[in-house]
Amino acid sequence: MRTGGDRPRFDAVILAGGRSSRLGGVPKAGLVVEGVTLLERTCAALADAGQMVVVGPDPRADGGRAMPGAPSFVREEPAFTGPAAALVAGFRTGAGRRRAPWCAVVACDMPRVAELVDVLLAEAAADEDASLVAVDGGRAQPLAALYRSDDLAAAVDAILATGTADNLSMRSLLASVRTRPVPVPPGTTHDVDTWADARVLGVDVP
Repeated sequence: MRTGGDRPRFDAVILAGGRSSRLGGVPKAGLVVEGVTLLERTCAALADAGQMVVVGPDPRADGGRAMPGAPSFVREEPAFTGPAAALVAGFRTGAGRRRAPWCAVVACDMPRVAELVDVLLAEAAADEDASLVAVDGGRAQPLAALYRSDDLAAAVDAILATGTADNLSMRSLLASVRTRPVPVPPGTTHDVDTWADARVLGVDVP
């Protein structure tokens, strides 16, 4: 059940395919902090995952560097149908393989993602009974979470049995998943929605 140290085994889904409309369409995944793209930072933080899936464009297609953890890349179909659809596409990649007990689900645009992952995995090692959702500043963050894979699989199967996840809210997708809030250090889940956010978070702004 454990990997290096006392960490539980986990897979990972990284959401990296949004429109970035408030950034003028500049992909968040390619923004740079301290010489490293946000997607590279996220993949490095999750490099211990048994299977890592990035839902979004593959930067190697444009000559980009290979990502830490050697993730696979997929897209939700059709593209831009929301984070729930992206999560379903990523989670179902490699269907039929034996899943790890946990699945980390994170957006690609949180510069402090490594700290976040450490907190969630430490909590999972101590309590395996519920999925874990980060709470930062009083707000639950479903895209900064560690879900029990069996529970997430059941939720995905239930949605797909009656339709699709296209444009579905994360709340609706996860309605049947029992979660426990995990307070994380302030600012750990802060993400890049605007150029003002980017400046505050130390992102190189073009």
